[in-house]
Amino acid sequence: MLERLRYPLHYQAIVRGHARNYRLDPALLAAVIYQESRFRPSVVSGAGAVGLMQLLPSTARGIATRTGGVGFRDGDLYDPELNIRYGSWYLRHLLDKYGDEQTALAAYNAGQTNVDAWLASGGGIHFAETRHYVSTIEKAKRAYRRSYRSELGLG
Repeated sequence: MLERLRYPLHYQAIVRGHARNYRLDPALLAAVIYQESRFRPSVVSGAGAVGLMQLLPSTARGIATRTGGVGFRDGDLYDPELNIRYGSWYLRHLLDKYGDEQTALAAYNAGQTNVDAWLASGGGIHFAETRHYVSTIEKAKRAYRRSYRSELGLG
């Protein structure tokens, strides 16, 4: 019960649906949303990232182009369904590109350019903030898995 207070879950149907569509662990998707926005769809970061999954409008425009979206407007990122859909697509893209969850999460946080440079130099995650981000999401993922099995369709 305490874990449910610490880690709220909203938009369960959207999370479940896009996790299924993009072959994502729904607990991972919920954990990313929690870490990025605490499930608040109107959050905007200092860097200009918007909504539940904190997508930069430029990233979202690229996703819209790749997925056949037409007429994308930056304000669309405040819509939970679209934000989670685009964020899920992006997370799947990073998982496919890097082949493991920790590296994909590092790229979600620090950007693909930084992660590519770290990998090219043979090193791990260079930013303490990004190491903390990955660790925090892994912890939240375990909590969502334990606390919301049925809501996330985990059995």
